[in-house]
Amino acid sequence: MILVIDVGNTNIVLGVMEGLELRAQLRISTGERTTDEIGILMLQGLAHRKIALEQIEGAIVSSVVPSAVYSLEKACHRYLGVDPLVVGRKLKTGIKVRTDNPKEVGADRIVNSVAALDKWGGPIIVVDFGTATTFDCVNADGDYVGGAIAPGFRISEEALISRTAKLPRVEVRRPPRAIGTNTVDAIQSGMFFGYVGLVDALARRCRDELGGKAKVVATGGLATLFGDDSEMIEEVDPVLTLRGLALLYERNRR
Repeated sequence: MILVIDVGNTNIVLGVMEGLELRAQLRISTGERTTDEIGILMLQGLAHRKIALEQIEGAIVSSVVPSAVYSLEKACHRYLGVDPLVVGRKLKTGIKVRTDNPKEVGADRIVNSVAALDKWGGPIIVVDFGTATTFDCVNADGDYVGGAIAPGFRISEEALISRTAKLPRVEVRRPPRAIGTNTVDAIQSGMFFGYVGLVDALARRCRDELGGKAKVVATGGLATLFGDDSEMIEEVDPVLTLRGLALLYERNRR
């Protein structure tokens, strides 16, 4: 088994993978953490899920927060006895990145594309509902050709609440209908159906530019919330990024 670590702007997701199967998962907030804090959280998480330390044979890290990588590497070495691979450090991905500046593309976006291409083939579009919502496009030849970045659902919610004097914070859920008969329902309608509309519009444009036949898949924390109402999303895989990390580990085993 290996430990796969996906560092996002809001959360760090740690998964214990056996092949491409997820055996355990731990989610902690991204922040300024010391090596020892991270190491202890790792040990506690493994112990709670009854996974012995000696079962962890390796690790791999993908991060969009560069400052977090150093502590994670040290924690894996000190507490797990493994030196993790880091996405972006000349790892073999099997994907050609055909953008203006390949170095600008976030590690998580490449990882998602690797996993989706392996599972469904190209052309394919991955919608990742994270702090930002990203659209990653792979063409029929298996090349990463770019995508789109939109404000995440939570960011949009925070912007609405923080910039209005009287609108309350509401539960994140699908409202019963689009026409809200009170303030809470109206906010939920605007947030939920408005965001579904954003996702569908961007995904449709991306699919058209890929030739009109790309499959659209979703991942990330809110993928299951929006997947059923989206006209464009065909598949939902909440752990697609973790599977992608496991694939990259296998392709780059020392």
